Amino acid sequence: MTTSEPAHSYPARQAPGAETVAELDARVIDCRACPRLVEWREEAARTKRRAYADWDYWGRPVPGFGPADAAVAIVGLAPAAHGGNRTGRMFTGDRAGDFLYAALYDLGLANRPTATHRGDGLELRGVRLTSPVRCAPPANRPTPRERDTCRPWLARELRLLRPTLRTVVVLGAFGWQAVLPVLEAAGWAVPRPRPVFAHGARTTLRATDGGAPLTLFGCYHVSQQNTFTGRLTPAMLREVLGAAAEAAGLAVSGTDPS
Repeated sequence: MTTSEPAHSYPARQAPGAETVAELDARVIDCRACPRLVEWREEAARTKRRAYADWDYWGRPVPGFGPADAAVAIVGLAPAAHGGNRTGRMFTGDRAGDFLYAALYDLGLANRPTATHRGDGLELRGVRLTSPVRCAPPANRPTPRERDTCRPWLARELRLLRPTLRTVVVLGAFGWQAVLPVLEAAGWAVPRPRPVFAHGARTTLRATDGGAPLTLFGCYHVSQQNTFTGRLTPAMLREVLGAAAEAAGLAVSGTDPS
């Protein structure tokens, strides 16, 4: 970030100029646009959780994870203070990520069922994970202003993925509300009234330039609040992810229906 550039304008000014996903990720990492989020992510990195006292926390915005030619994007909420904020990778180092990666592995979309740290050898096939907010928020609740300030990163990421992207799976109602205007900015027409979030929701958006349409899927978030209570089961998650992968033209593995 340059000294003459106001912090809050950094995403809006820097995201559109990224020509590749790798360049976008590098710019995301330097963002300090939201003072509350910067303070929280860095405080969590300093104080740490006792179980991770020997970790060198990432403590910065977390870029997306997965190939730059993905056919499926999975959109969450924001990094966890002691998950992605610790490891520097989406859904890595917490139970939500364990739940998600196990499902991706079962479907043949990941080469291993767990994610512990960057450099653990995990690779995704045809899938990229991202979020509308890139910094860990207090109580896992970003403000609407923080969400909107962060929006250009996701809009540019989806625009860069657009040649290959065919489906988007949104985890949770907050992500659903955040991603609809992003999809419009990235080149797809969102109908009015806007689609309503529900687990298993599915709607197809036409491209505004006549290109390939995009199929949007809703899924309960993989938070412990949902997975521990049984609101979201492994089978439910695999069903949505499998449908999204198949709609995007990705072959998936057979799974145990239990």
